[in-house]
Amino acid sequence: MKTTIKNKIKFILVLIAAVIIAGSANAAGAKRVKKISIYNEAKYADSFKHFEYVNPNAPKGGRIVIPNYGGFDNFNPFIFKGMAPSMPASITLDTLGYTPVDDIASVYPLLAKEFEVANDGTFIGFILNEQAKFSDGAPVTADDVVFSFEAITQKGSPLYKMYYGDVERAERVSKHHVRFYFKEGTKNRELPIIISQIPIFSEKYWEGRDFSQPKLEPYLGSGAYVIDKFEAGKYIVFKRRPDYWAKDLPSRKGFFNFDEIRMDYYQDTTVTLQALFSGNIDVREEYIAKIWVTGYDNDLVKSGRVIKENMAHNRAAILQHFAFNVRKDKFKDRRVREAIGLAFDFDWASDKLFYNQYERLYSHFTNTGMEATGKPQGRELQILKKYKKELPASVFDEVNVNPKHGSHEETRENLKKAVKLLNEAGYDFIDGKMTHKETGEALKLEVLSNSSNGSTFTRVMLPFIKNLKKIGIEMVFRNLEVNIFKNRLDNFDYDMAIISYRISQMPGSEIREYWGSRAADVKGSMNIIGIKNEVVDELIKGVIESKDKKEYEAYVKALDRVLLNEHYMIFQWYSGYQRVAYWNKFDIPKSDVKAGFDIDTWSARAATAAK
Repeated sequence: MKTTIKNKIKFILVLIAAVIIAGSANAAGAKRVKKISIYNEAKYADSFKHFEYVNPNAPKGGRIVIPNYGGFDNFNPFIFKGMAPSMPASITLDTLGYTPVDDIASVYPLLAKEFEVANDGTFIGFILNEQAKFSDGAPVTADDVVFSFEAITQKGSPLYKMYYGDVERAERVSKHHVRFYFKEGTKNRELPIIISQIPIFSEKYWEGRDFSQPKLEPYLGSGAYVIDKFEAGKYIVFKRRPDYWAKDLPSRKGFFNFDEIRMDYYQDTTVTLQALFSGNIDVREEYIAKIWVTGYDNDLVKSGRVIKENMAHNRAAILQHFAFNVRKDKFKDRRVREAIGLAFDFDWASDKLFYNQYERLYSHFTNTGMEATGKPQGRELQILKKYKKELPASVFDEVNVNPKHGSHEETRENLKKAVKLLNEAGYDFIDGKMTHKETGEALKLEVLSNSSNGSTFTRVMLPFIKNLKKIGIEMVFRNLEVNIFKNRLDNFDYDMAIISYRISQMPGSEIREYWGSRAADVKGSMNIIGIKNEVVDELIKGVIESKDKKEYEAYVKALDRVLLNEHYMIFQWYSGYQRVAYWNKFDIPKSDVKAGFDIDTWSARAATAAK
């Protein structure tokens, strides 16, 4: 009996020693760093004091009133149910790290004071700042991080399960140390940055509450603001925390300067123009070109009391488009999609409605420098040749350009080309209608929108509808309420829909949710079109797993080219500027960085703030 106990003790001691040795080896297999950069090109040194595009000495105080549109019945934007505003999450919840607008491929400390990078790329660790606290004073711990990841991926919207699909598990190492282990074979260089952007909730707060259910109860966060008061669908008032734990961190210096931010809800963007001039709101982004050109001709603007400014940004163009639902048989043939696109007259809309304030999108990655232009060459061509058997010759031989409608002759030629494509796809005129010769089904389209600028879109659609009618296609345009629109998209109940995506300046894992096959059948996913294309999947994988910047850029161009050739969407328009009008009582940091419209860096003038 004594011998057995001795042997057991010996075994335990050996086991402890093995654990210690394993732990030492693991520690030796990782390094701690102050920042992460995908291609080791971080802009800011470890000792940086603040980001270049902020005023680190901006005065704190004052308030700003901003508009929002539609309504809300929930404060959690990470779940499938309900309608939630996105802004509360960005200013009430901190993330593990922060990525500035002038260094989008890097992440700097926020909740995490250091990052633990595995030499073999199998995990990323975060060493939490011991000073990080929720608004109730409780510390932010590794348990909160693990809880947040599991809640978002298991009870959140289905798209997050896919977005973080390369993560095998999150593990608490110690109170202030957490690791995310990657699935075997994962080569996603962007994954550490993606994980660093996870919003961190309080595990204790959610005890006894169902994360998956919409609630109009402000959750506990660690961010710069708390929700002070609100009325569902009407307004939200955010109050700045004077005890915000991160206010002096380099990644937060110069941000969040207003004592109060009030967000008022409106149903129509045009109403907010009068709200601005009457002083009910302080700032307004203009979405209608005609109003920007003609609607600000008054004494307030002329006297300088209201400033009208084009704010340059360095972001990728918002991908605003008509999305086809290729789950429907009538859109499975790319020639049909191309033919419909030939009937869209952007030139008329630009001249008659937009006062030439917009350019037309020409790529899925417009304004990134990674657009597929000309014919493929160099590394991009080498990549595409791997899939030559699966790709049509047009990918290699043709240059995708938007059709021109600058004259009646050009419109006629576009429509003649459209008819030829439809004939090749099995359609012909029967009783004046473009009808499939085998099924006998006439080609009819319904386009859905939920724009608060419904009247503008109606006018944009009129020549589109007219041109399609000339070639025997009936199109109907419907502008729906937000909840109805969302429900129809979630259930794939649409022919075409007007959609906008925010494209990253460095596209990565999110594009799997936009165009990857796994997302096509997931309700509520961002793959609105329903794309299931093996080559697209392989190119997305190449984008995510690229070993260096040149290879990465070549994969992005190759992906763009294949998507362009498939005509999954009809591009709309974009601007390299944000049109913003605001009362002349704010200070906006000036720098060479094209930071765009970002009230997080604005401040009330010192006298106004004091008042």
